[in-house]
Amino acid sequence: MNQEELNLILDEGEGYKIEFKEQLSNIDKEFVAFANSSGGRIFLGVSDDKKIKGITITNKLKSQIQDIANNCEPPVQIFLEQFKNILIITVREGEDKPYKCSSGFYKRIGPNTKKLTRNEILELFKSEGKVRFDELIEPKFQYPHDFDINKFNRFLELGGISKISDIEAMLVNLGVAEKQEGRLYFNNAGILFFAKDPQKFIPWSVFTVALFKDEYGTDIIDRKEITGGLFEIVEEVMKFVKLYSKVAYRFTGMPQRENIYEYPFEALREAVINSVMHKYYFEHGHNNILRFLPNCIKIENYWEKPAHFVLGKTVFRRNHIIADLFARIHFGEKMGTGFERIKKICEKENAPFPEIEFNDNYFYVTFKQSREYLKLTSGEEKYVPGHVPENVPEKRREDMLLMMKKNNQVTIAELARYFGVTEKTIKRDIEKLKKEGKLNRIGPDKGGYWDVTA
Repeated sequence: MNQEELNLILDEGEGYKIEFKEQLSNIDKEFVAFANSSGGRIFLGVSDDKKIKGITITNKLKSQIQDIANNCEPPVQIFLEQFKNILIITVREGEDKPYKCSSGFYKRIGPNTKKLTRNEILELFKSEGKVRFDELIEPKFQYPHDFDINKFNRFLELGGISKISDIEAMLVNLGVAEKQEGRLYFNNAGILFFAKDPQKFIPWSVFTVALFKDEYGTDIIDRKEITGGLFEIVEEVMKFVKLYSKVAYRFTGMPQRENIYEYPFEALREAVINSVMHKYYFEHGHNNILRFLPNCIKIENYWEKPAHFVLGKTVFRRNHIIADLFARIHFGEKMGTGFERIKKICEKENAPFPEIEFNDNYFYVTFKQSREYLKLTSGEEKYVPGHVPENVPEKRREDMLLMMKKNNQVTIAELARYFGVTEKTIKRDIEKLKKEGKLNRIGPDKGGYWDVTA
């Protein structure tokens, strides 16, 4: 600190990270407020109207201030600096929020220190992961009425877990239920995995997937709200991705062609798992979203950014039980290292690592088309096949029928653009499907629709 810097601070006055105090009274409130916010500095010996009053600085005073900081729960980390007759107390942003003093919980709101209400305290605990959504008991869930034994059996099968006769004991051991006074109570993790209808209890656990015609995401070809248990949701999202993903074929002279896919499916699956695993479920009304655009796939996830989060360095697990359940069925790792896995998969498949963006409330992962796929489709690589196998157009026609079922007004031009072939080829496919009795056209070219009979 020097005089020029002090003059500048005095000119600007109190703010979100600056507090003036003449005396020591109630300084513990300022300590926890700064620790619960972004940290800040207290200028002891300066009045609210920016006048330097000064204070007698002794070792006893410094010791007293340190004791006050240590008596907060948990202790607040501070640093003391003397400049003339002013004591500057720097309070670090806390790494173990929330912090409280004897009179309660406080936070910095603009230039003021505000005492938190009950609901604000609860939100602070939630945002800092001290109250975990997946651990909370849902008393409305009635076992065994709301329990889906088929989902549970499939979970055991996927995880290679031996089934025992005492299902209730298994549920308790998995951490998804607890027994109280003879009744089995499920927590939210158990509901998200094993309820007959998870969305009855947690409606915002839906995953929205959408296929767009344009790269701006305004013109929808197909949209689906995927419901069910979390591992079912992951599987259904991936079915949607695979349905609309394109494939290029590399012919090498061998009997079997090499399929080059547009996107690295395994890496995408890992990102989808991460999105449902680390979602901030306390916030209602936010679905996970996958946008399938012509040149990329974008996954959007609502979260609350943890304090001190550094991408690629911070091992982060918001919902511990959910993470553990996914790990048991080999859907991800419970150590919170999903992006390391994605990186390895992308390197192995020569696919670009996804672009990652985030702010305090949203996390975005964007996958670009694979380099190998773009090489083949752009004509950068030339291959002369002996013959094109019959099942190449066959697969295209199957996919066309699926698209027509979902959007019975899709146009020939749109189909040609989507499959990367000419309109003449699509018309030929349509005629073949009509002859096979799998497709009819109802009404005129404009205003009519497709009737899929297969």
